[in-house]
Formats: sequence, structure tokens, C-alpha cells
Amino acid sequence: MVNASGGAAPVISAWTAVSPLGLRGADFTAGLGSGRSAGRPLDPEEWSVPFRAASLVPDFHIRQILGRKGTRSMDRATGLAVTAIRHLLTGEREDGEAERLAGVDERTGLALGTSTGSAQSIMDFTRDSLVGDKPFYVDPARFPNTVMNCAAGQSAIWHGLKGPNTTIAGGRATGLLALQYALRLQRAGRADAVLCGAVEEFSSARAWLEWHARADEDSADSAAVLGEGAAVWLLEPGASAREHGRAGLAEVVGLEFGCAVDARAARTVLAGAIGRLLERTGATPGQLAAVADSGAPGAEGAAERAALADALGGAEPPRITVADTVGDTCAAAAAFQIAAVLALAEREEIASGDTALVTTVDRDGVVGAALLRIR
Repeated sequence: MVNASGGAAPVISAWTAVSPLGLRGADFTAGLGSGRSAGRPLDPEEWSVPFRAASLVPDFHIRQILGRKGTRSMDRATGLAVTAIRHLLTGEREDGEAERLAGVDERTGLALGTSTGSAQSIMDFTRDSLVGDKPFYVDPARFPNTVMNCAAGQSAIWHGLKGPNTTIAGGRATGLLALQYALRLQRAGRADAVLCGAVEEFSSARAWLEWHARADEDSADSAAVLGEGAAVWLLEPGASAREHGRAGLAEVVGLEFGCAVDARAARTVLAGAIGRLLERTGATPGQLAAVADSGAPGAEGAAERAALADALGGAEPPRITVADTVGDTCAAAAAFQIAAVLALAEREEIASGDTALVTTVDRDGVVGAALLRIR
């Protein structure tokens, strides 16, 4: 449970997304309003996967984007995270020169969400140890990619961040859990500014793992398109944002979590979490300007929709389902949901002072809800 009073609540003051809609936050904002899906057919000669389509980040070639130095063994998940954080911290001016975001220094923390890190890296390294002439005939440069905190660690090294560095894993709830952790770092005085978000890659390994997981679920929607990408934002005290010329985009009013025995039982748990969140923050269903749900396939998606109907009663605020556009991004899903709220706020489709609800539910039963107030 996390709750913040209006005067003390940290604000999200900057954000970006590397998504199937493009390499920039502006691409995400424009594509989100188009109503089109970013899913594309997969070339069977390039991808050995059980799915015919996926939502991939277009033109994402690590060495072309980040350069040759330090990228020889970089996996896709790490490349997505490093790229997204670079865009957030520096942007790119028309003259090609970069200028670091004011107020972000080496003391800035990083809370980055992921699933298992890179499933492809883990499986490739393990396979090499089994099929090689000897178990130790493996590429040692690729070993760091097998640990879950590789993306967060490499992002900190690339961008000179020496504050607290944390990797969070919690299925589709990961983005909200990372946000909660960032708030705790700030309240404990461990960091003032925290970069926060989540990353997910598309790979053959992830596709096969997901295919087998869905096969074990009677009500799973096998047609759901897998997506990838990274969404990150800057969480800082409001005074710090104003000091550096940032008005603040959204205030984190509160967060609530729960855990059910499985996705089907998540309906009651999530409805209860939403109810507690609204009660603690003094918000009512009728005051919500938008609801960003996870759009999860199968039983968890059905449970989420039912929980929202239970908790909101007759209120029907506009629904934002990012997964319909960028696909099922799993660990990055909640981060993209937050990015969608920020994108709509920038387009003034959610007005200043309005509140937006972000909800999530994972197949393992972890549920979460966050309430954001637009600045």
C-alpha cells in the first residue's frame, strides 16, 4: 500500500517509450491515437516461433543506434532499456547534439522492471554449455546477459547513474511494482530522482515459453500478439521538477496491490484493491477521467475486466487498452499503460486535475492498481 498526500506526492516529470510504434515517445503518442495495431507478420526464415505475427520495435538494430563500442555482446532487452533511458536523459536535437536532462546526475536511482531478463540469452548460454566440445567452451562476454539485472546494470553504466540500482520482476504488474519501489527509495531518503520503468524483448525463447504457458490454460487467448519495448519515466519531488523547469506531468496519488491463488480468483482481489485505493485517496469512480487496463489475454484479462465492473459500479470512464496497439508486452505492460496516460495528458485528452486509474493482473495472481492525477 502506498499513499501520498497532495502536497508531498512525487511527480512524473518526463517520460519516453521505445515501442512497436517507433523509437520515440512522440511515435508512441501518435500511434496510440491512430487505433491501429502494430502487429506484423513474422518471416518464418528469420523467426523460429509458434506465432505468425508479433509487435516488434521497428528498425531496432543495437549497433546502429548505440554504436559499436560496448555492444558486441549486448542482448535485445538490454539494448531496448539503454536506448529508452538515453532518449529520456538526452533527447536528440536536429543538429544531432545531445544535452542531458537537467537535475539528473550520478546520484539518480534506477528501478527497472523485467521478466527474467533475457530468456534468449539464458537459453543460448545454457545450450552452448551443453553442445560445445566442453562445458566451459562458452563466450564469457555473454554470461552477464544471463542474470536478471543485466539491463538495469548496463543502463546505469552507460549513463553514469551511481544511485540505487534495482531490478523488479512481477509479471504484468512489474511496472507498478517498480513505481512502488521508486517511491520507497525516495521516502527512505536513498534517492531524490529515480528513473523508473520496465523492458521486455521479443525472442524465439520468449515466444516458445509463452506458447507453452498458454497451452496450459484452458481459457487462454492464443491469438494475442506478443509485443516488446521499454517505457521509462523520471520520478522526482515536485520542487525539484520546478527548479529545473519541469512543471510535472502527473502526480502519483496512490498504489495498491494484492495476490490471488490464480488468475481466475484475481477478480475479487483486484476489485478489493481498487476499492481500497479509491477510498484511501478520496476518489470516486465517477471522477475517473480514464482507466488504463492491461488488456491481458485469457483468464487474467477476463478477471481484470470483471473486477473493474465490480469496483466502478455503473461508472464507465474511457478505457485505454494499450495491448490492442503494441501487443502483449508482459513485464513492460504496466509501464506502457502509465506511458499511455502521460501521452493522453500531453495531448490534453485528459485534463489537468483529472485522475486516471491503471490496473493490472498477472497469470500468477499478482494484481495492482495505481491512481495518477494529471498536473
